[in-house]
Amino acid sequence: MSRTTAKPDQPTPDTVPSGRPGRPRPPRRGVPARAASVTSPAQPGKANGSAGTVTVGAFFERGRERLGLRLAAGGGEGLARVIEEPVLYRCGLALSGFYDFFAFRRIQLIGFAEHAYLEAMPEPRRIAALQRLFQAGIPCVIFSGGLPAFAETVELADTLDVPVFLTAMTTLRFTSQATLLLEHLSAPRRKVHGTMIEVAGLGILIEGPAGIGKSETALGLIKRGHALVADDLTELRRDADGVIHGAAVAVTRHYMEIRGIGIIYIPALFGVAAVRGEKALDLVITLLPQKEGEQDIDRSGEQNLTRELLGVRIPQLIIPVAPGRDLVNIAETAAMEYKLKLSGHVAHRDLDEQIKRHHAESGG
Repeated sequence: MSRTTAKPDQPTPDTVPSGRPGRPRPPRRGVPARAASVTSPAQPGKANGSAGTVTVGAFFERGRERLGLRLAAGGGEGLARVIEEPVLYRCGLALSGFYDFFAFRRIQLIGFAEHAYLEAMPEPRRIAALQRLFQAGIPCVIFSGGLPAFAETVELADTLDVPVFLTAMTTLRFTSQATLLLEHLSAPRRKVHGTMIEVAGLGILIEGPAGIGKSETALGLIKRGHALVADDLTELRRDADGVIHGAAVAVTRHYMEIRGIGIIYIPALFGVAAVRGEKALDLVITLLPQKEGEQDIDRSGEQNLTRELLGVRIPQLIIPVAPGRDLVNIAETAAMEYKLKLSGHVAHRDLDEQIKRHHAESGG
């Protein structure tokens, strides 16, 4: 993530962001030069709307129930802090005073070992250790395993606007679940105009110019037993394995707009089995008006077109749209044919071999 160049009136490496404009920033006593230098610019970043940006507030909102998170202190402006590296970090070394290569951009996790270490410290030393941690530009701190936050932690959180959370989950389980959630939140995303449908187990994005029949085609497929993922606007995300997943934006999920009818709610008409929350994208079908002279476009199926989305190339079929063409039947057949190709059966190649054998046997 790019950082904004510090202006003359911004904090120097010897100061720490307080999280509130105008508040005097306390000196970072005892923080080594390496840790200070990497945390020097203003606050640890505010959300800039770029893809993959994860704020502490977004993490808390999505993890409140899933991770059993409870805000103990440091709410308000602290929730706008950006988790620049969406990973958990056990901060035991930092609490012991070793700040070389300290991963301050990550969520700081205090489990049983770190908590017992802090608890065994004399109170003045514990206060100093926690103060150094909170002044290092971290996004937030989480106490796992149902452990209570120290009183000094709560005071520092409110003073420096560094959120502190509690969870009853064990450290191992919390680390696993939180890692999955952070991966989901930080995944590259984009929205595309198109209707996504699940056909025979495949995720298919139907795209094309407005009014060409994307939603009507999808409606026909739903009536044949397939399922709607998103209508008109599809949100795509790329996971860590490079797989593209599609889903509807929350406000329009399970709704469709059909010209001449209006807005319809798919589960009410066809049942809950007719919708999907999210689906991996396997194929893009592009509907384009058929123009004069293009009647012979790819009649054999030999073309291997792809559509690049979020840096991943997805197989693409271009379907010319002309009066009288049954787009529902064509889209369904395209999905079935694609599944056959995945199994190694390629119709045009088999036909070519058959013609060659026929000519060889007939002596032609």
